[in-house]
Amino acid sequence: MIKSRIILAIALAVAISLGSVAEPAVSQIPTITLEEAVALAMEHSPTIIQAEGDIRIAQATKLQSVSDWLPTLTGTSGWSANSTNRFDPQTQRSVSGSATSINGSLTARYTLFDGFRRRAQGRTRSADLVSTEATYTSQEFQTSLQTKQTFFSALAADELVRVSETRIQRAERQLQVSRDRLAAGSAIRSDTLQSFVELANARLQLINAQTQLSTASANLAQLIGYDSEVRAVADESIEFIVDIDTSVIRAEALERGPQIEQVIAEASAADAQVSISWSDYFPTVTAQYSRSMAGAQLNDLRSSWSGRISLSWNIFNGFGRETSVVQAHARQETAHARVADTRRQINAQTTQQFAALRSATVRIQIAEASLAAATEDLRVQQQRYRLGAATIVEVMNSQVNVDQAEVDGVQARLDYFLAKAQIEAIVGRTI
Repeated sequence: MIKSRIILAIALAVAISLGSVAEPAVSQIPTITLEEAVALAMEHSPTIIQAEGDIRIAQATKLQSVSDWLPTLTGTSGWSANSTNRFDPQTQRSVSGSATSINGSLTARYTLFDGFRRRAQGRTRSADLVSTEATYTSQEFQTSLQTKQTFFSALAADELVRVSETRIQRAERQLQVSRDRLAAGSAIRSDTLQSFVELANARLQLINAQTQLSTASANLAQLIGYDSEVRAVADESIEFIVDIDTSVIRAEALERGPQIEQVIAEASAADAQVSISWSDYFPTVTAQYSRSMAGAQLNDLRSSWSGRISLSWNIFNGFGRETSVVQAHARQETAHARVADTRRQINAQTTQQFAALRSATVRIQIAEASLAAATEDLRVQQQRYRLGAATIVEVMNSQVNVDQAEVDGVQARLDYFLAKAQIEAIVGRTI
């Protein structure tokens, strides 16, 4: 008897201490939807900002492909003055004076032939621009994926808090029933003791859920550029897919997904680099024209001109060209092998995420059915307990089953949304 009273006192103290933990002021925390979170993450993500800068650099570099086909113009001008002081031996006198000179020239130089290098460089720069744009798209969906993962984790943690609060309410009602039956002499003290333990466990679960929610909310705030905690809220943009055509999505991911577009562009750039390496075997032909004017005064300028066509041919450079060709071909083979390997990876990833999506869908349905069955069973067991036809153990087991069904439903929905976000990142669009 004394032992049971000590255990009861300990359970009561634990339940009271857990219940005294201050809950966060949820109403004071700013809320944010999924669409808003993704938009803010795009705005504050360093990888997105870097990818945007890379696109601007690639666009500026591609502009050089146009300038390569234009002549270069160089203009020079000058004015000089010098003293002409000298000693005249015939007159034995010093002769003073000065002289001025004015000159200017304009030179145009154009490369007539460079072994098709300019054309290959143009293809390389175009491929680099496509690659950087594909990288930007890939970074967009990777950032979106990371944001959605964090957002859905925060949303699931918020649901777990609600589940824990509901569990506390059930435990408190059951504790009151146990107390009433104990006071009426129709129950034993251990029933109240087990009710206290269940209440303590429910409050402990709430604390863990609140800790998980605070962590997920802080991570979400960091991604979207907030300095304080935020609360994820669901809206109409979060919905389940009734049916998707997996074959169409798979084909789209294999042909136009951001990952595959990036490696295909890199392979195109590697092909162009091979052409550039072969251009070293051809001569370079340039034409130059220059016109200049010079004189002592502006009204006394005399013009002259010159023209030149030159050919430069690197006949032997110590096998440097051969080494460049071998290196370019090796990079080309690697780039094309990466394209094939990326397609295999995408195929495997889509298969995995499709399976995860189907599994989560079935688990959601099972969790809903389990929750309905467990809720009905708990109602029956509580009624039987009030009538003295069931033990407190049976009631506690029913309560645990209800709680587990709710937790399973939250986890299944979280896995569903995560799998959907993974597929969207692979295919490069919202589904």
